[in-house]
Amino acid sequence: MAGRPRCELCGSRPAPRLCPRCRLVRYCSALPCVSLQKSIVEVAVSAAQRFLWEGKALEALPAALQALRFSARVFGWSSVQLVPVYLLLAEASTGTGNLRQASKYLSEAEWIVLQSPDCPAAVQSRLHRGLGLFCIAQGNLDQALYHLATDVYLATSAFGVDSIEVSGGYFHMANIFLRQNKVDVANSLYTEVTRLWHSWLLSSLQEHQGRLRRLRARAEAAPWADDEEVAEEGMTEAQGEEARRVLQALLGVRKKQQLPQETARVLHALAMLHYLDLDLEKAREVGMKAFDLAKELPQQDSLETIGHLLELINANFSHTK
Repeated sequence: MAGRPRCELCGSRPAPRLCPRCRLVRYCSALPCVSLQKSIVEVAVSAAQRFLWEGKALEALPAALQALRFSARVFGWSSVQLVPVYLLLAEASTGTGNLRQASKYLSEAEWIVLQSPDCPAAVQSRLHRGLGLFCIAQGNLDQALYHLATDVYLATSAFGVDSIEVSGGYFHMANIFLRQNKVDVANSLYTEVTRLWHSWLLSSLQEHQGRLRRLRARAEAAPWADDEEVAEEGMTEAQGEEARRVLQALLGVRKKQQLPQETARVLHALAMLHYLDLDLEKAREVGMKAFDLAKELPQQDSLETIGHLLELINANFSHTK
């Protein structure tokens, strides 16, 4: 006679609970099934986002739909947790040219937010960003500006005036103003986007160097002790990808406009990004371009910080050889 079924995860305890969704897997408690579905959501969202970054909107749709399915199982169809997934689906649908379907996904996300009085400002900000980008795809630039301005307002209230979360709304607004030949307005917004990313990357670089100094000091004081330093968070994959996309676009705009001071600042930010991303070869190449350009400027305030970055890059090169 077969024994009592055991938990699929721990393998030791009796498993009286049958997963209510698949009706196949047994667990010793209700928690593992929910945890497993949350993990599936995270993987599916990550896959869909990566496809979108690579410009593969069609491939992103199945992953995003899977994320929606499991998110609804875990959180319910009226949860604000579904809003980011609907926004992914809308972006993917827009990328495939299916604006009608994208509009439906955005309407679902908007309905959830309207039905959730306590919806966080960060989620509302993302919704208005998505609505703004959809309006750009439709060619409705005035409505897009409204949504993007609302995105900036909500992101500011959620993250602060100087946060990189605010920069996306400014960047897309600047692109619209440039298309409308409102060059002065666009340039002021591009300058603000550059400032936000440059400041954030400089702060991230300083934090990175501080952690390295603490690790070296600890290793010298107790070379055989276990390293208890908390793993450094660094920038997330999403932050790194957004920084690359925005800064590369800004570099193209500033080169075309022949604004050497702003170009040097963008190059410096890109060099820091490559350094933090451990791409030392690219960091040195871009850093040297920033340094050479900064030397030609009337005001050479940035030379010292760019030079310090190049010293860090060269020091790391010597350690890897």
